[in-house]
Amino acid sequence: MNRSVKVYAGIETGGSKWKCAVGTGPEDVRAETAIPTTTPAETIGRVVDFISNKGPVHAVGIGAFGPLDADPASPTWGFVTTTPKPGWAHTDVGQEIRRRLGVPVAFDTDVNAAALGEHRWGAAQGLDTFLYVTIGTGIGGGGMAGGKLLHGLVHPELGHLRVPHDLAADPFPGMCPYHGDCLEGLASGRALEARWGRPAHELDEAEVWELEARYLALGFVAAICVLSPQRIVVGGGVTQEPRLLPFVRDKVRRLLNGYVDNAAVTDGNSTYITAPALGSRSGVLGAIALAETA
Repeated sequence: MNRSVKVYAGIETGGSKWKCAVGTGPEDVRAETAIPTTTPAETIGRVVDFISNKGPVHAVGIGAFGPLDADPASPTWGFVTTTPKPGWAHTDVGQEIRRRLGVPVAFDTDVNAAALGEHRWGAAQGLDTFLYVTIGTGIGGGGMAGGKLLHGLVHPELGHLRVPHDLAADPFPGMCPYHGDCLEGLASGRALEARWGRPAHELDEAEVWELEARYLALGFVAAICVLSPQRIVVGGGVTQEPRLLPFVRDKVRRLLNGYVDNAAVTDGNSTYITAPALGSRSGVLGAIALAETA
């Protein structure tokens, strides 16, 4: 190993598994693994063991599911807070890993980490204001404004935007335990399965994806009007359906109705709303980029 090259560990925490990688970027991943999400003690212990065995590393970046506390001045920095994930609410992730590995740790949302990865190596290169959205078991959004990752009172919660819900056309009440029919409650993978009775990858009916695209487009239009992103990068398992993003692009264009007069959204062939260039590795590679900031 070249000792002059700083090597980092990236961790993307997920509801079903944690992805871990050691290296410097997409062309230099020296070790990686996926660890099932069980109890906090067991999962964190296995992650620490993996990094200890594959290191040494100079710093660790963690992109975590949330809600979470990413404020470095807070006594609960590094904690997952009010997550509905059973057994994980108010769990110390960042401080515990920092204590056990003895290296600097950077801690942010999984979607902000993925946004950083796409900005560094992927579909958001050269942009300073953009969104990264994941549509999977849940829905999350992160990104940059003015070249800086989005933070504030807490962190962006795009999945919990309230979107118009026509109960006559779609009587499904929603799945969010906090808000019912917010965007995540209506359009996440959990919502698709609960509404239609089968997981997303088994759903082939056009009406399924037309409705899914409508809800996502409503959420994206709200985000476009507030943040004015230069691009929206959309990942997550639900987006593996090939009809989805073309449907979303069309519905965003129709909903904006010419008000945003920019070819990025008015051109039917635009890739303004696009898949991540790093694919499913945006999060864990972005966590390596996050580690560089620690």
